[in-house]
Amino acid sequence: MVGAGSFGTAVAVLLERAGVRTTLLCRTAEQAERIGSERENARYLPGVEIPERLKVRALGAREQQFARADLVLLAVPSAGLRAAIDELLRQALPRGTLVVSLAKGLVPPDGTPPTVALERALGGPERVGCVGGPAHAREMVTAGAGLVCAARDPALAESVARVFQRAGVVCESSDDPVGVELAGCAKNAAALAAGATESQGLNAAGIAAADIFGEVMALAATYGSRSRTFLGRAGIGDLVATALAPESRNRSAGELLAAGVPGAEIPARLGQAAEALETVPLLARAIERAGVEAPITSALARLIAGELPLEEWVALVRARQPEPDRFRGRLSEWLSRARARRRRRGRT
Repeated sequence: MVGAGSFGTAVAVLLERAGVRTTLLCRTAEQAERIGSERENARYLPGVEIPERLKVRALGAREQQFARADLVLLAVPSAGLRAAIDELLRQALPRGTLVVSLAKGLVPPDGTPPTVALERALGGPERVGCVGGPAHAREMVTAGAGLVCAARDPALAESVARVFQRAGVVCESSDDPVGVELAGCAKNAAALAAGATESQGLNAAGIAAADIFGEVMALAATYGSRSRTFLGRAGIGDLVATALAPESRNRSAGELLAAGVPGAEIPARLGQAAEALETVPLLARAIERAGVEAPITSALARLIAGELPLEEWVALVRARQPEPDRFRGRLSEWLSRARARRRRRGRT
């Protein structure tokens, strides 16, 4: 497990519970020493005991750390994924080792989905997967979660899902990794958009979240992903978990934007990062590059950058009317089928 934040630590604990020999690799030797001696990650996951069997080491403390690993999980921020990939390559990751991303975000500078970046670096999709879904770190180790493991190779997705299931966590498998990743991005962006709009009314907040979801779904379609992924646990399920969480960083970041706090100052105010502040500009860039119409996501990126006044953001959310042409073809098809059924009934 590369990354000893709250989520990486929680997953490492679950892997040990499932009977999987696991090593938690920390960013620094000091962090590894502290967690290893205290048997607790007091900074990121206080109160959760680190099992004695779970090894804690510093990443890069020795060469060939991955030589005997069957599976490497990357619980690093998406902005740090390329550095993690470079370390895997530097240490000559064995060809048979599988790699699963736990990141919820996009890889800069172009807004690349993490599994796509991993596929390009490791030479193909057959050894790459990701995990998404509603999974608050502390709750995951105390009460369970609803995860989704996705990979192009169904054997990879199903085997990782079974490991989580042995640890007492519900985990489904999927063959839509990019869809799962973009659904996670959509839920963070939607939570931030709702927070930025909630002071103007719950209806406005709902409109903003729905429009963000629709625009990111359109981006996902350019990768061949399915809309059903967004309707499941990785999308709506994770959005509800984020929206209801009292300590939701992304919703709180939106509320601070609405209060006039510049986007660059929000992490310091929160005391930690809010993924959507970095994800939304990358989403806007990726959407523009894909040629997808996404006025709400683009406007939210400008709001974060301080380039769009809050009142203009709210006015755009409230006034935007989806084009009827998007539905006209489907409606005509439905009406034609309905008329045909009536004619058949008339003949009988």
